[in-house]
Amino acid sequence: MSSTTQPTTTLWRPTGPVELELVRALDWRAWPPRLPEQPIFYPVLNEDYAVRIARDWNVKHDGAGFVTRFEVDSAFLERYPVRRAGGETILELWVPAEELAEFNAHIVGRIEVVREFR
Repeated sequence: MSSTTQPTTTLWRPTGPVELELVRALDWRAWPPRLPEQPIFYPVLNEDYAVRIARDWNVKHDGAGFVTRFEVDSAFLERYPVRRAGGETILELWVPAEELAEFNAHIVGRIEVVREFR
């Protein structure tokens, strides 16, 4: 193992109970493949935005919402431009579904649940 650690970027993902169970089945180390109607995987760049989606959208549509946090190799993330999806702090990365396996390979450590809403 190298003595130098690659810099990582913290990302968040609001998710519902179905996707969370799939992450659990992947030992908290990867996101499941997208469904055909989901061409993009979009993690977000701040916890507040993730909380708003989990609390206000996932709970309404799925009965529960969860905020996950995970680290990804920063150099790898440079290929994805930050996208503003509304206000100044509503920032996302758009990862094409066909690149999700490669994205998952650059997750450092485990995906963890940091908030839960019901």
